[in-house]
Amino acid sequence: MPQLSVVIPVFNEEKTLAQLISQINNLPLKNIEVIVVDDGSTDSSRKIAAQLLAKNKISRLYLRKKNLGKGAALKVGFKLATGDMVVIQDADLEYDPVDYERMIKPIAEGRADVVYGSRFLGSRPHRVLYFWHYIANQLLTLWCNIFTNLNLSDMETGFKVFKREVLKDIDITERSFGIEPELTVKIAKKNVRIYEVGISYHGRTYDEGKKIGLKDFFRALYVVAKWSLIG
Repeated sequence: MPQLSVVIPVFNEEKTLAQLISQINNLPLKNIEVIVVDDGSTDSSRKIAAQLLAKNKISRLYLRKKNLGKGAALKVGFKLATGDMVVIQDADLEYDPVDYERMIKPIAEGRADVVYGSRFLGSRPHRVLYFWHYIANQLLTLWCNIFTNLNLSDMETGFKVFKREVLKDIDITERSFGIEPELTVKIAKKNVRIYEVGISYHGRTYDEGKKIGLKDFFRALYVVAKWSLIG
């Protein structure tokens, strides 16, 4: 059984996908399972992923005909994962696979069940980008903390590691970027041990392919309230 399953949702990431897989393959970590879920890409991402699979650079490839969103892609990836731990890895190189070791350490040492990679902790390098994105992230994190009674610094991070058993009975319903608050609220209700670890962050501009926008902010507010008040 793999120690770590890396789940990579992909939508039109032809410029970065091969480089990301190369970085993962070059990690000193052993026994890694790499799962790529292509969410209906219209560029050459699917072709690149198929080539990587043929060369045994990735373990599994799931091709969706229609774009349904990050949440829908992760739902498939989680079902395919067989490792003891599961890490979410975006394909756009904003998050660095080099940080896997520091993120899985609290779980491997038996101290945590879930680890969030925080862009706002520690001294790791960060690209300086949008002020209002930072404010929106802080507001969403505060909103989520109020409902869940957690003290997270970065709820919206796309870099998370879970014991696979934690994900088993979590039913993901959000198809797009609402997956982050939905996962957080549902994990908080399970009363599992959550850690945060400072990570590096190499954010993209919209010209470089960044996809999240204002509508996702309001959706996240709704998702936190909805799943906090249900059940």
